[in-house]
Amino acid sequence: MAFNQLSTSITGRRVGDRNQESTPPDLWGVFRALRNARSMFGLKPGHIQTLQALLSFLRPGHGDTVFASNVEICRRIGGVDERTLRRHVDKFIELGFIARHDSPNRKRYRVRSCDGQSLSFGLSLSPLMDRASELIAAEIELEDEHRDQVFLRKQVLAKLSAMDGISAHNELVMSIRKVLRRKLVTAEYRDLLAKIDFELDQMSTTVDVAVPTKMPVSDGQIVRHHSMSKKINKDSEEAQNAKLPDVQTLTAVCTEAAEFATSPLKTWEDVGKHAQMLAPMMGIAPGTFAEARRNIGLEKAASAVFLLLQFGQRVRNHAAYFHSITIGRKTADFHPTQLLERLTRSERFAA
Repeated sequence: MAFNQLSTSITGRRVGDRNQESTPPDLWGVFRALRNARSMFGLKPGHIQTLQALLSFLRPGHGDTVFASNVEICRRIGGVDERTLRRHVDKFIELGFIARHDSPNRKRYRVRSCDGQSLSFGLSLSPLMDRASELIAAEIELEDEHRDQVFLRKQVLAKLSAMDGISAHNELVMSIRKVLRRKLVTAEYRDLLAKIDFELDQMSTTVDVAVPTKMPVSDGQIVRHHSMSKKINKDSEEAQNAKLPDVQTLTAVCTEAAEFATSPLKTWEDVGKHAQMLAPMMGIAPGTFAEARRNIGLEKAASAVFLLLQFGQRVRNHAAYFHSITIGRKTADFHPTQLLERLTRSERFAA
């Protein structure tokens, strides 16, 4: 323990020197900031207990130096040995939170002169107070990071739940759930979200685009090709429309959805608006409904809402099933007319 000589400080008249060396009022606020941000400085709970014991020896108006002996400090901590106390103090000195000022005989005390000069020998906590703004900023940064981690974790869990509804026993879902058992940092959570988003894109229905082959053709062939493309598109649209039920049939079979309507449902526009209102009540996010509308059209998206509501408890997760048949891999197999026929047959059988 090297001896660090103190320079004498003139604190004014003897009557007023206590006011000059008064402890700042936010002393314990700074302590709480360091306690909450201790991981950023490599401090353990034992270090914080030692610092708390040291701060408890300070009295308002008596400066920021601890004069208690090691034995008394160990007793106040809770009976730790002196070697542990020395290690903790050395750690705080290394971090620049405590300054040790030793007297020639290694005792801790303060002496004053008649003209107001004083010498203090002990453990000075003034460096801790000098870094108050740094510690408070570190606490705020750590709290913000923790808040972001909680938010990202909830995002990961929500998307994993959606993936469970689309495809059971997914290997990626099981591996990520194992990773979530340990504490992660923000970057790791973002990496998991990127993997999940990529997997969801792969699970959704992809449209294969044929790569055109460059072949020499004549003008007549180009015209015939355009005419044939228009005919194919027209036939495709007619086949798509043929798979859709009419509004009257849909509302007649799906009575659960129709009962919520405040006005008659006469057109597909009426049905679409009503389905958009029902979707959030079933746990289907507005963004998911909008994406389904873009993917398969308003009529089929609205029909899916009406049908799922009519199926009731036979569908465990409405949101996941809606995603699967309108955006996911089961989109091509979703035929509203066939489902309506199944519903009609089941209701006749039950009657």
